[in-house]
Amino acid sequence: MATWNLDPAHTEIGFKARHLMITNVSGRFAQIDGSVVAESEDFSDAQFSFEADVASVDTKNADRDGHLKSPDFFDVENHPKLTFTSTSVEKAGAGELHVNGLMTIRGVEKPVRLHVEVAGVAVDPWGNTKAGLTFTGAVNRKDFGLSFHVVNEAGNLLVSDEIKLHGDVQLLKA
Repeated sequence: MATWNLDPAHTEIGFKARHLMITNVSGRFAQIDGSVVAESEDFSDAQFSFEADVASVDTKNADRDGHLKSPDFFDVENHPKLTFTSTSVEKAGAGELHVNGLMTIRGVEKPVRLHVEVAGVAVDPWGNTKAGLTFTGAVNRKDFGLSFHVVNEAGNLLVSDEIKLHGDVQLLKA
C-alpha cells in the first residue's frame, strides 16, 4: 500500500453555484489537506480523504465570502471543516472512477458520488512521484443545512440549490 498526500501548491478544490439563475459564481477553498491510500496506481482500490478549512473560502468578493462564512451558509464559527471520506471506488472506464463517499458540511454527513479522471503518474525533476486527478460532482446545499433563500422580483432564486463541485488534484507519493 502507498500513501499519497495532497500537494496544496498544485491543487485546486472549488465549487460553482448559479446566481439569479443566469450566471455561475465560482469559489474555492484556499486551505486544504488530504490523502489517498492505494495499492494500484490506477487508484481503483483507493481510500480517499479530504478536508477544507471553510474559513478559507474565496469567491473573489470579500462581502460574499463573509456571508458564506456566516450562519446563513457554512457557519464557520461552529463548523470550521468540510470533509469527504470515500466508502467505495468503482472503475468507470479507462482512467475513470466513480468514488462514493460521505461528505460532511455544517456537521451534516451525506453520501456523495464523484466522477474522477486519473491523468496518470509521473516523476518530477526532483525525483518525487506525483499523480494527477480531476474530479466533478454535485450536491444539494440544502441537504447540508445551507438553506439561505432569497427570491428576486422576477421569481429567480438568488443562489441555486445545486452546487457543482470540481477539483484538479496533484498527489505526492509519501
